[in-house]
Amino acid sequence: MNKEWSELNKTMQAQIKKRDTYKAGIITLFDLRNRLMESLTSFTEELSRKDFDAIPFINANGYHSKTIAYSIWHIFRIEDIVAHTLISESEQIFFSGNYQERINSPITTTGNELVKEQISEFSKQLNLDELYSYISEVKESTEKIINDLSYDMLKMKISGEKKENLKSLSVVSSDENAVWLIDYWCGKDIRGLIQMPFSRHWIMHIEASLRIKNKIHTDMNRFSSP
Repeated sequence: MNKEWSELNKTMQAQIKKRDTYKAGIITLFDLRNRLMESLTSFTEELSRKDFDAIPFINANGYHSKTIAYSIWHIFRIEDIVAHTLISESEQIFFSGNYQERINSPITTTGNELVKEQISEFSKQLNLDELYSYISEVKESTEKIINDLSYDMLKMKISGEKKENLKSLSVVSSDENAVWLIDYWCGKDIRGLIQMPFSRHWIMHIEASLRIKNKIHTDMNRFSSP
């Protein structure tokens, strides 16, 4: 794990556990997210459109077995769902911004149900400019939601009503690779959700995307050598 990101994440987790350092912890969280977002933004300058769809570790186990386009989609669909449906009980940015049509996505879900070539084919369909507009809006809206949370609200569990509402939206596939997410999220309190979908989840998928990028560039240099 990137040492800088890891240290910020560790500091944030310790800070949000205590009332007197909670606000500082939110500042640390936003600092971490801004640095991670810089990595995502850098892909638009460093990668070709084809690179976003490449799946060089297709038979591997782990986050790097995806594509970069998929990883970006996945991070922010999860964040949008958790922040709006499970925490603030508001409409997801995906729906309010008509992003399914704008991104040209065949799915509304997190994508956990997709495997191997399905991930690659899915990635090729996405409008990257609109995907980046989406992730920017989700990040901003999530941080507004987090800013409005008091320290005491962090102990709140996800209610049964919110869980049922989530199920009714069909934004998590019933496939066995995806459906577990509902119980996973709804078993956490708000602090637990901040520690996973809003921070550590970003780190894991962005580090995997950097590994994919490095593999693409390594292969490109090897094949272009005389």
